[in-house]
Amino acid sequence: MSLPSNAGPRILLALSGGIAAYKSAELARRFTKAGCDVQVVMTDSALRFIGAQTFQALTGKPVRSSLWDEAAEAAMGHIELARWPDAIVIAPATANTLAKITHGFADDLLTTLVLATDRPIFVAPAMNRLMWANAATQANMATLRSRGFRVIGPGSGAQACGEVGEGRVAEPEEVASVVLAALAAGAAAKVVEGPLSGRRAVVTAGPTREPIDPVRFITNRSSGKQGYAVAESLRALGADVTLVSGPVNLPAPAGIRRVNCETAQQMLDATLAACADADILVGTAAVADYRPVEVAGQKIKKKTETLDLALTKNADILTEVRAAQPELFIVGFAAETEKLAEHARGKLERKKLNLIAANWVGDGRAFDRDDNALTVYWADGELAIGPAEKTEIAKQLAGLIAERHAAFAAAATARPVAKAPLKSKAKAK
Repeated sequence: MSLPSNAGPRILLALSGGIAAYKSAELARRFTKAGCDVQVVMTDSALRFIGAQTFQALTGKPVRSSLWDEAAEAAMGHIELARWPDAIVIAPATANTLAKITHGFADDLLTTLVLATDRPIFVAPAMNRLMWANAATQANMATLRSRGFRVIGPGSGAQACGEVGEGRVAEPEEVASVVLAALAAGAAAKVVEGPLSGRRAVVTAGPTREPIDPVRFITNRSSGKQGYAVAESLRALGADVTLVSGPVNLPAPAGIRRVNCETAQQMLDATLAACADADILVGTAAVADYRPVEVAGQKIKKKTETLDLALTKNADILTEVRAAQPELFIVGFAAETEKLAEHARGKLERKKLNLIAANWVGDGRAFDRDDNALTVYWADGELAIGPAEKTEIAKQLAGLIAERHAAFAAAATARPVAKAPLKSKAKAK
């Protein structure tokens, strides 16, 4: 079997069975429009949701779906197929397929290809919110991430089953953006070496939105630029980075997993899940402190001269993560309009952080700009960074995080392990 190829990146787009399979037609279109050579593989279950002819028309290649294709397998075609692509993209990736991949099953063409390839693999999970939150699924995802799989999404919102929550497949635009950026940067096949190699970092970035009614929400001026720059700088130092992002107008950085969210509660849930197997958390996100007590089901009409809006406090993400992960190295951010050092050090102690980066905001400073200035505090020290471009600020901050984390890890290693008291073998008299 000889696989035709053009000059563009070669992508093997694999579909497992779920209603989200219909979105993969748009994904295939985006890849081919970007000049990629696309070969589609479908499971039997995926073929029940969308026809193979659709993908043949979009890619110009017959769809592969069986290990028992006599023409293709006459020369061990599945092995050649596993070696052919520059990247494998599984979208949608159902809970069942992710579980089989995690445990090394090879009972269909898709899972066999995954087991037989050494190419970078991207997965876009798609399932019911409870299936995604299930401990078995989360354990599988942690294992796949540790093996170098790139996880895109899932998103949060209304689901085909009628429920609302996390588990929606990432939109084709996002999946294509992540894969193409990684291939263009060479990140899909390149392991970055540096002082944070082998460490997993989570970065929160951007604003959150708290709905008032279907068309209005409470938010702030954060652009996410500083957080995205920090995520890229940590990646450049070798860290395996997950970016938990509020709504921003920024592309997903190459080689970094991005989890999209909107509300403070969604960001909290995503951060807790991402930190389950992390070494470092950097909380740059500008999270709303309050949300409306009630969200109107319909657009609020302008009927009165005044409108009272009752608010209730949101949970503090860093405080919640610290309670769940007492040994995690956590870096907080403090955006202040007064008493910078006093407020920052207060948060450092109150939230039990390892570092806190404080900056002045308001009057055109920091928010929605390309430059910034930070003062970073820790228990017995501080360091001023900038003013400078946010990319440069991020590089210096990432270097400091790597340095302080190394000292933190060394101290943890040197800390004596508590031993249970030895029981006397003498019999009581």
